[in-house]
Amino acid sequence: MTHKIGGVLLPFCFVIVGCSQGDANSMNSAEAAELLAPPDETGVLEVATRNGSTTYYLDRHENPAGPEHSLITRFARSKGWDVNWTMHESTSAVLQALESGQTHIAAAGLTHLPSRTGQFIRGPAHTEVTEQLVCHREMRPMPRKPESMAGVGITVTADSSYVETLNRLAADHDGIEFSEDADRTTEILLSAVAEKSIDCTVADSNIVQVIRRHFPHLEVAMNLNTGNNLGWYLPAGYDDLAGAAREWMNSNAGDQAIGDMESRYYAYIGEFDFVDLRALNRRIEDRLPIFLHRFFEAEATTGMPADLLAALSYQESHWDPTAVSPTGVRGIMMLTRNTAQSLGVTNRLDPAAAIDGGARYLADRHRRLPDTIPEPDRTFLALASYNIGRGHLLDARQLARELGKNPDSWDDMKEVLPLKADKRYYPSTRYGYARGYEPVHYVQRIRNYRDVISATLE
Repeated sequence: MTHKIGGVLLPFCFVIVGCSQGDANSMNSAEAAELLAPPDETGVLEVATRNGSTTYYLDRHENPAGPEHSLITRFARSKGWDVNWTMHESTSAVLQALESGQTHIAAAGLTHLPSRTGQFIRGPAHTEVTEQLVCHREMRPMPRKPESMAGVGITVTADSSYVETLNRLAADHDGIEFSEDADRTTEILLSAVAEKSIDCTVADSNIVQVIRRHFPHLEVAMNLNTGNNLGWYLPAGYDDLAGAAREWMNSNAGDQAIGDMESRYYAYIGEFDFVDLRALNRRIEDRLPIFLHRFFEAEATTGMPADLLAALSYQESHWDPTAVSPTGVRGIMMLTRNTAQSLGVTNRLDPAAAIDGGARYLADRHRRLPDTIPEPDRTFLALASYNIGRGHLLDARQLARELGKNPDSWDDMKEVLPLKADKRYYPSTRYGYARGYEPVHYVQRIRNYRDVISATLE
């Protein structure tokens, strides 16, 4: 798989990338289409996208990730094709690539619109979203109805579906005005709202869900529609490829790919908690730098990622090395006395020793799971074991087998673990009762925290 990528780092660490189009923009559609052979012939699927948290990005280890990346990769693998990704700076640029025939598929979080379907071939849909008006939470008055949008400064990314939505609202309500920005993506415009350099913008709900954790002062003023589908588009002339993509997306393999994508990128985020996320972002600035080198040292010695360890530590103690719980666990990693002794940690309130010990303990939980468990499920199960104990996790894995669930799947295990508190099930387990719902929420919060923290480690 090849990647045409180069980029700059933004304040909230999503990599936004542009690439030179060279002479390609000067080719007419017929010439471009003639040069671009179908993937059945070349073995390479050409994909146009844009960088963003809900499309395609590079993680801190420079590994490609993102919802569109996950789905395209699974589709291409089913056909035996490699993928060549071309990054574009904006939705407008992606649409231009479609128009000029420079790509086989555009997978860039594009809304399926009648206007686009009239120009391009509509591929399969994969995500349902709502368009939302987003403002700074301190804005007064907050526009809660379309008629109250008059006089509000609204900026949206050019050539987006939001333009059509706002034009439709402006036709029905006097005084609604907005500007289109050809240079800034929706993510960047959301950061501008958080910084109060613009009043409001419009974004898809999945983008808001992800970005709002980095900018807790963003507030959803209102939903502007009842729902749209996001999906792929193809240039004219690729009807067979579009049919193959739709057939795959509607198959069991496609359903599984969508489910895996939603589980990996969205399902764990949960309800927005302004107080919690504001506190996290503040502590990333004033507490995390004190201990960050310790997390990287622990990563070097144990293999457990620094951002994961930092998120686990934040969940345990909010990075307070003097934290003490009513049950006697203490320190920045909240180790029990017995666990600390087994790890050779003599002072749980020493952050260096505690972070090293906690990392080694998590690495041990991870190592002792069967090698057959894939990532990221293996890491999630290791975190659950860190929280609830290995014995209770083994009980839950056996219970999963008895119930016809997959003990190697976190999606299945987060349904089974709460049964350790259910009197219909726990009496038959070796280790008995446990608050099995706690590790489910524990892992969810750590995943959420990790996303926010990892963006600062780029």
